Amino acid sequence: MTYEEFWRPLTQVYEQSEAKAVAQLVFEQRFHLSLADVLCGRTGDGAELHQIQQRLLQGEPVQYVLGVAEFGPHIFHVASGVLIPRPETYELCQWITQEMRTRGQSPCAILDIGTGSGCIACTLAAELPQAKVTAWDISEEALRIARKNAECLGVTIIFEQVDVLNMSLTSHPSPLTSHKRDLIVSNPPYICQKERAAMEQNVLDYEPDIALFVPDDNPLLFYRAIAELGQQNLKPDGWLYFEINPVYADDMREMLSVMSYHNIEIKEDQFGKQRMIRAQR
Repeated sequence: MTYEEFWRPLTQVYEQSEAKAVAQLVFEQRFHLSLADVLCGRTGDGAELHQIQQRLLQGEPVQYVLGVAEFGPHIFHVASGVLIPRPETYELCQWITQEMRTRGQSPCAILDIGTGSGCIACTLAAELPQAKVTAWDISEEALRIARKNAECLGVTIIFEQVDVLNMSLTSHPSPLTSHKRDLIVSNPPYICQKERAAMEQNVLDYEPDIALFVPDDNPLLFYRAIAELGQQNLKPDGWLYFEINPVYADDMREMLSVMSYHNIEIKEDQFGKQRMIRAQR
């Protein structure tokens, strides 16, 4: 199967330029062939290409088909049990690393809540090698994938299976919360059910609901729980960083302010959307 024979049917699912980009990614990632290679007639295994093409025609994201996703300079293993890492999440990692270096806080304790593929935790561990990074997730499958990514990237992370919505935050800390952190970061579920209609079908069909959605009547559900945890688990002057739903950026600022966080800043992503927020305890 030639490059053109592979990408042309994909225009049933993608715009032509995107179909070509997806095809190029398949040839590069699976068969290690550059665009120049495929334009000169080199190709991969025909049977495997056909199988990949059929999955793509069903709308399955190419990252799940290939089992990998790019995230900044790194490649992460992904499967349907975790979200596909997004460029705006890497922007959050860049913001954190830049600010931590500016503050001279490279040796620090970091907690990533809802780690998924481990893309945030692994990136921070790689960029801030003196940091002690812990990552939580409720999903055993997500933790399995995240551990694999940490191993492949050669970073050391403590992984723990924790449901942040069902923790007992009393005046007597549990073993999970007894270690104070310099920074807590999270990209939690933040899409309301009412926003489903505006979402791409392949996201709805293939990416895990548990990592995407919150109730319409409680859009800040995870943020509030994590901010409450931060009140006990962050060191004095420690930092919270979140990826957020732009629709609720002002609500996030108000909630954090009411909870006595300060130095609150909202940051836009590369698409001009209010996508990140940070606050100091």
